[in-house]
Amino acid sequence: MATPKELRYSEEHEWVKVEGSQVRIGITDFAQEELGDIVFVELPEVGTELAANEPFGSVESVKTVSELYAPISGKVVKVNEELNDNPEYVNESPYEAWMVVIEPSDLSQVDSLMSAEDYEKMINEE
Repeated sequence: MATPKELRYSEEHEWVKVEGSQVRIGITDFAQEELGDIVFVELPEVGTELAANEPFGSVESVKTVSELYAPISGKVVKVNEELNDNPEYVNESPYEAWMVVIEPSDLSQVDSLMSAEDYEKMINEE
């Protein structure tokens, strides 16, 4: 199971990649594995304000529906429209199949997220 070292991770299994003043968010390899075959992804519209630790969308698999939680607060500036027609892309490439890009209201919130090592420890305890 992949856990890229350059990313940060939330307890709800989202990954965060800082790209200059913006942040790209997706779900982890562990999360997509637990969900099984993903059949639908519901994402917010561009312009939506996300609050840290609050739901911002959902992922539906053949097994269940799971909420997506914002790892940090910010405004959605881009949504991965490709997932509307190809939700299975999340299963195939969870670290390339990002969900949203946000402009964080406070970029330092990223520092409170887990490193790859800490995230791996957490999922190995589950």
